[in-house]
Amino acid sequence: MSRFPAYRPRRLRRSEALRRLVRETRVTVEQLVQPLFVVPGRGVERPVGSMPGIAQLSVDRAAEDCRRLADLGVPAVILFGIPEHKDARGSGATDPDGIIPRALRAIRQAVPGLLLITDVGLCEYTDHGHCGVVRDGDVDNDPTLELLAVEAVAHARAGADVIAPSDMMDGRVGAIRRALDAAGFAHLPIMSYAAKFASAFYGPFREAAESAPQFGDRRSYQMDPANAEEAMREVALDIEEGADIVLVKPALPNLDIVRRVKERFGDPVAAYQVGGEYAMVKAAAARGWLDETRAVDESLVAIKRAGADVIITYFAKDVAARRRGPA
Repeated sequence: MSRFPAYRPRRLRRSEALRRLVRETRVTVEQLVQPLFVVPGRGVERPVGSMPGIAQLSVDRAAEDCRRLADLGVPAVILFGIPEHKDARGSGATDPDGIIPRALRAIRQAVPGLLLITDVGLCEYTDHGHCGVVRDGDVDNDPTLELLAVEAVAHARAGADVIAPSDMMDGRVGAIRRALDAAGFAHLPIMSYAAKFASAFYGPFREAAESAPQFGDRRSYQMDPANAEEAMREVALDIEEGADIVLVKPALPNLDIVRRVKERFGDPVAAYQVGGEYAMVKAAAARGWLDETRAVDESLVAIKRAGADVIITYFAKDVAARRRGPA
């Protein structure tokens, strides 16, 4: 018997009950956030071709979907708006009666307890598809900050619970924090897209949000995926400027960044499982190449194990429905 190890790991793998008993990492529905894309009109539910199961929703349909999400136990949504009209300055983003303020008011009335996070950025609202004011073919940083601050305050006044700037302009967290404080919203938290990489996985989102750049790309403001130390500097800047939660995007290609951010700073960390990640799983599952349920659960566990406290995922509703079981 001395030839056999005293510790045999397989002893605790012999039944599902044992495996659950000693499981180190658990993903709960309470940690998940469902993205929603809100469009003008009424009764609109327009499927997104590259994201099976996801649709653009009018305000009334978004409110209905939020009721279902709340009933399933999903605690939060993040809202992305597509305006009636787009222009060079993204005027729809700062309109106090724009698509997101209208959605906030309707959802708040329909589902008072749901946490409402709003994306603050301009790419969905500009006719050129870039995340700021374009001058001489480039995004002009500081004039963009002024618009982002106005957009954030408009969302706050309409009932947002969390402001989430996604633009990656330098100094935008500080500008938004000052604007919110001055408008009487010092209590409102900011979840900054602190380490947002220029990723190949954003294609499905850009279809859903109708936000693809009409020229060039976003590499002058989104991060180079090769740069981990720069990501740490970006996160540090956002925390210094007043970010309450820092977000890494995309999630699975950047699990090392999630881990490093959590270990170095200790602040609440969010990770965004983006449209491309969702689309890959859906496409492979539709072809029978993998088991969708197991792939989803494994990917969410990996994100949580890396250190994420919050996971934004298009699978939130599906996971919640599955764990709740038959009605």
